[in-house]
Amino acid sequence: MKIVILAGGGGSRMWPMSRAGKPKQFCRLISEKTMLEETIDRFGDYPENKIFIATTSELKEGVEEILPNFPKENIIVEPARRDTAPAMAYAALRLKLIDPDEPIAFIPSDHYIGRIDKFLNSIKEAEKMIKETGKLLDISVHPTIPTTTLGYTKVGKRLFERNGVEFFEFKGHAEKPDYKTAQKYLEEGCYLWHANYYMWTPKLFLEAYKKYAPKMYEKLLEIEEAIKNEDEVVIEKSYREMEKISIDYAITEKMDPEELLIIKGSFDWKDIGAWDTLHENLMTKTDERRNLVKGERLNIETSGCIIYGTEGKLIATVGVDDLVIIDTKDSLLICPKSRAQDVKKVVEELREREERYL
Repeated sequence: MKIVILAGGGGSRMWPMSRAGKPKQFCRLISEKTMLEETIDRFGDYPENKIFIATTSELKEGVEEILPNFPKENIIVEPARRDTAPAMAYAALRLKLIDPDEPIAFIPSDHYIGRIDKFLNSIKEAEKMIKETGKLLDISVHPTIPTTTLGYTKVGKRLFERNGVEFFEFKGHAEKPDYKTAQKYLEEGCYLWHANYYMWTPKLFLEAYKKYAPKMYEKLLEIEEAIKNEDEVVIEKSYREMEKISIDYAITEKMDPEELLIIKGSFDWKDIGAWDTLHENLMTKTDERRNLVKGERLNIETSGCIIYGTEGKLIATVGVDDLVIIDTKDSLLICPKSRAQDVKKVVEELREREERYL
């Protein structure tokens, strides 16, 4: 199984640390390593030639700076940022030209994973199942709270267990429901958080695009021919003409449930999508008043805050609770932790008027 680490996202909810040229996967948010390095490290014993990184042309230099010893030929450079459906199709196309039938696993670079042995075991058993059944494999995890920021996978009966990995029927996918619907999903008990670990062969991925996203598939055929002719102009032009859409909307929600199997992840998992989820994830690293702090601080009667500062600057707080305070060289963010998902609105506004802060 080839591993394709997706590292082309923008991470706008993690502004001001996450920027256009240095998105969250390039930031040291969880440890002294970047999230991209953390993701690579999970596959420590994996053969080097089996690991690929998919990123954009704008971020390629950042990948090479963080991972100077990573094989450059294993960096798949998307011609533009076009969301996960075009990005994953382009990576699948590139890997099809190497081996159309060897399974590939798409791995996001902005997740926290605990119990890595169980995670890797799920990947291993998924590879066997793809070869045995020819079905798309996906991993979903048990939800702990209702959230509107994640997709949900509905599962049916458990079909079987292999080496501690449980496989379930796929009954449907719902992308980012409203809060009431998310509460309902949690109560029903047959919905899992969609963790975005799609695994299949390059050939079968592309056949799914042909069936469910035919316009995108036409562009992929143009790109395939252009790759053979080494025509970079056509590759970029055809790629930019693809619809900007996630794979969940473009493919998964349209698929026949019989084409998929769901693994119920038995490992610890968090999508580090915003400052509040980072705080929740690192609760074991907080102080006695649940403050998560990086940098110099003086906190008086302060609780439940996440405070990231810059070197050489003291951040003092008095009598505040549940705030996000992120200080960088040129920008300062302060917001209630409950509004952390709305940081994306700041980025949207900055695009309209102050691009230098992006």
